[in-house]
Amino acid sequence: MIIPKTMRLPLCLTLIFNAITYNGSRLLTQNRIHYNFSSILDEQIPFVPWTVSIYLGCYVFWAVNYVIGCRQEEEKAFQFISADLLAKMICLLCFLTVPTTNIRPVIQGTSVWEEVMRVLYQMDAADNLLPSIHCLTSSFCFIAVRKNEAVPVWYRITSCFIALSIYISTLTTKQHILIDVFFGIAISEGSYLLTKKSGFSKWYMSFIRKACKKKEKEKSI
Repeated sequence: MIIPKTMRLPLCLTLIFNAITYNGSRLLTQNRIHYNFSSILDEQIPFVPWTVSIYLGCYVFWAVNYVIGCRQEEEKAFQFISADLLAKMICLLCFLTVPTTNIRPVIQGTSVWEEVMRVLYQMDAADNLLPSIHCLTSSFCFIAVRKNEAVPVWYRITSCFIALSIYISTLTTKQHILIDVFFGIAISEGSYLLTKKSGFSKWYMSFIRKACKKKEKEKSI
């Protein structure tokens, strides 16, 4: 069994809330003023089209490490998945409160990577940038393995480098700016700590258990 039975519902809820956060917020803010917080430092970061391979390839990394995070001992798994849910709630609040945008470069070349960048820009509007969900999710992927003794050390180190490369790719593809990256990482780390200190992860675990038991009773009737 790839994903433990008790973790299937919370993982599904995380995916659903992620879609609501990213896409639903767009419907509510599309006609509002969007703010650009780009700095002089952001202007110095070069546009590197080939790094879109890292930016888009991250989905495999996310899938693998979220499964690993959900396969930890139950208490740690719920701390991980509840922290992700809390972080997405914070993201939704940020997207609705302070809609953001940036200025993308004009793509001149015709290489494969530049063509991919054109498609990405067409499909993904320059909004919902602060914080970067790409960076936030990649940070959670490292959180899922960094203290997990069931995971080989080499993969923990690899996950760290992959997360770092994704952070960089969000900047070099001009999908995000530095403040987006910073807050994406900060919110993931803060949410992970807060869920444990506040007892939110234990409450969430209890809630999911009750929901699963209720579902099983309904099936048996």
